[in-house]
Amino acid sequence: MTAPSPEAERLSATVVGRVQGVGFRWWVRSVADRLGLGGWVMNGPDERTVEVVAEGSVPALDELERLLREGPPGAVVERVEARRSPASGSYPRFQITRP
Repeated sequence: MTAPSPEAERLSATVVGRVQGVGFRWWVRSVADRLGLGGWVMNGPDERTVEVVAEGSVPALDELERLLREGPPGAVVERVEARRSPASGSYPRFQITRP
């Protein structure tokens, strides 16, 4: 585990809407990679949510959160429940995972 930089934060978000079966997780991973974030994305337990945990710089997390509210083509985002906390430094890269 790498110590997080003092400027790093964690974004934990639940995205609600038509977000499964539309490539949402792959899109999030692509965006997170482009922004230099570590963390993970996975489908929620129902068919209407995707869970995201990302760590990195505040500007990159701000951009990810903004984009999560839009989603990729084919998705319909109804709401994003987001919270911030200190980064743990546990995620050297961003990956798609399963519950």
